[in-house]
Amino acid sequence: MEVSSRLQSLLRPLLLCRSCAAGRAFQTLALRSPPPPPPPPPRPPSSFLLRTRRLRPPHPYGAPSRLLFHRPFASVSPAPAPVPGRDHLNSKDQGPPLPPAPLPPPPPEELASEDESYYHEHLLEVAQENQSRVVPVKAFFLCTSIDLRSLQSQNSFNVIPPTSRATNYVVLRYYDVKGDPEGFKSGVIDESHCHYMVVFQYGSIVLFNVSDHEADGYLKIVEKHASGLLPEMRKDDYAVVEKPTLETWMQGGLDYIVLRDLSIDGIRTIGSVLGQSIALDYYIRQVDGMVAEFTDINRGMEKTGTFTMERKKLFQLVGKANSNLADVILKLGLFERSDIAWKNANYAQIWEYLRDEYELTQRFGNLDFKLKFVEHNIRFLQEILQNRKSDFLEWLIIILISVEILISVYNIIQEQM
Repeated sequence: MEVSSRLQSLLRPLLLCRSCAAGRAFQTLALRSPPPPPPPPPRPPSSFLLRTRRLRPPHPYGAPSRLLFHRPFASVSPAPAPVPGRDHLNSKDQGPPLPPAPLPPPPPEELASEDESYYHEHLLEVAQENQSRVVPVKAFFLCTSIDLRSLQSQNSFNVIPPTSRATNYVVLRYYDVKGDPEGFKSGVIDESHCHYMVVFQYGSIVLFNVSDHEADGYLKIVEKHASGLLPEMRKDDYAVVEKPTLETWMQGGLDYIVLRDLSIDGIRTIGSVLGQSIALDYYIRQVDGMVAEFTDINRGMEKTGTFTMERKKLFQLVGKANSNLADVILKLGLFERSDIAWKNANYAQIWEYLRDEYELTQRFGNLDFKLKFVEHNIRFLQEILQNRKSDFLEWLIIILISVEILISVYNIIQEQM
């Protein structure tokens, strides 16, 4: 017992020294260890990039400058990704923030669709600012002839009675019952729910206040009475802004016209010019094809020095050129002034403005010049074919005379023998 008590008394100071040394070691490690890392900084919010789209330059003939403005489009680009291994650093060690990622350029077809949608949105904004109504107008060239009598007989309820002696077109009105059922029942017609269709005998159709997805339904109504349907239908877009507070009777714009009031006579006047324009575009393309064909013939004659066209093919080209010229002058009535324009000076102003806007006179002048070129080539080729025929007849006569001489010589020889 005494031995064990002595051993404990000797070992106790050694154990106390070791525990003190260990404590001091832990304190030293605690003082030398770095402080805990600060919490990571909050992620910066996504940055916005603004792109500005500009409208086309203003129209040189009286386009209102207040309608041309810049419209910002906001597109969100993703925030820069955090760099690994930098979250534990202090704010002093962090570099400058990364720039936002650039936006890829949109494809051309998306730009075209955006331009068209932006044009319609621009018109709607103009209408809301001026407390006016935008009426979209669509012109189609469907075929070469339409039977107006059968069209009127099957749609007599929708036909608007004519106010002039013109018989080459008919105006039909349709009401959107789903859009305004109460007004239809009460008999109070709201013009914003009325759809108008102007059908011309030469194949043009002009729709007023009809959306794109509804246009096919109206065209199918006319297709039942059409003949000579085209493989590719022509289309043209326009717009009418109805502004009751307009100081003047009308005001021109870029692909639209501002009117104080859009009446049935205004629809007839605008429809007549748009129908002629879209039809004239079709005939110009037809004549361009003939010019290209004669150009190829002339180049072939230049290289080979011979002419190989058949007489039947040439006569077909002659008939096509004459029929195109007759259709433009007689069917379209390109130089006939509208009866409504004769009676009212206000509608005459609209008629003249639209004809200048669509350059109908200049375009017909170009068409007439091309037709004269075609006629000159036709006359030249006809002379070549006529000379060929004359040469053939001359050789045939020579051969017949030679045969007759041979027969006479043979008979003389037989008589002498």
